[in-house]
Amino acid sequence: MKVLITGGAGYIGTELISALITKPEVEKVIVYDNLSRPNYNVFLGLRLQNHSKVSFVKGELLDSRGLRKVLKGVDVVYHLAAKVTTPLANTDAHVYEQVNHWGTAELVYAVEESAVKRFVYTSSTGIYGPSTGQPVDESAAPAPHSLYAVSKIRGEEHVRRLASRMDTYIMRCGNVYGYSKSMRFDSVINKFVFEANFDKRVTVQGDGKQSRTFIHIDKVAHALANLASTQLASGTYNLVDRTLRVFDIVDALKELVPPLEFIFINQHLRLHELNIQANAQVNATLGIGEEKPLKAELEEFLSKFSF
Repeated sequence: MKVLITGGAGYIGTELISALITKPEVEKVIVYDNLSRPNYNVFLGLRLQNHSKVSFVKGELLDSRGLRKVLKGVDVVYHLAAKVTTPLANTDAHVYEQVNHWGTAELVYAVEESAVKRFVYTSSTGIYGPSTGQPVDESAAPAPHSLYAVSKIRGEEHVRRLASRMDTYIMRCGNVYGYSKSMRFDSVINKFVFEANFDKRVTVQGDGKQSRTFIHIDKVAHALANLASTQLASGTYNLVDRTLRVFDIVDALKELVPPLEFIFINQHLRLHELNIQANAQVNATLGIGEEKPLKAELEEFLSKFSF
């Protein structure tokens, strides 16, 4: 099996590579990335004997010729490449449209002319918009409130065209957290853990009672890697694990870092909720195990830092 990962040098992509190359059925993993982040950590070694399976191609999603060339002989495509900015997801409207919308469209056009058998697109639970009641599932109508979320919805529309031709999966991921050598520090848990470790102080936006739905990077990588060969009906699925209030995260960190202080910005504001219902059947099919205690996860996370 030959696999292509767009955006493979990113946060999820780096861990997905490591998960895929352990699978005996995966013969080749091609990382297709323009390194615009910029992030070069993917080149620092996989620390696995079979890293020779991996090759890198520097390229753009809007490069039609480059996409068609790199897709030759590919069986499975993971489309992770995207413009992502948290929390300022309403800046750079043109870039979101170019990358997340039209870049996805260009890739889909190229895949339609290829022999690809399976396509996996990582979308976002942000497409549902703020939660107003019970946690929402895949049947909820999208109500995106940011330019980023709008662009991901438009990307989904292009991807759905492939469903009549091949196995097609749209995976709406929750807020991803956890250690990776290519990790992002703009997502809430990663930012808090970094601040707690080095500054002994975290900054809380709003009153801290707002909740979000999360999933650990290891679970995302494991689930996506299993999608390369797992028998799951084509469709759109939520890929989430747990829902936490901001205070839950701070409280767990306070136990691990007793000197920790926290300060509020705009404490009078109650920020929006984003509560997503986990799909138990999908999580079981893709091998997402039981929830690990948050404190244990954060303790392991803290142990990864150099100082």
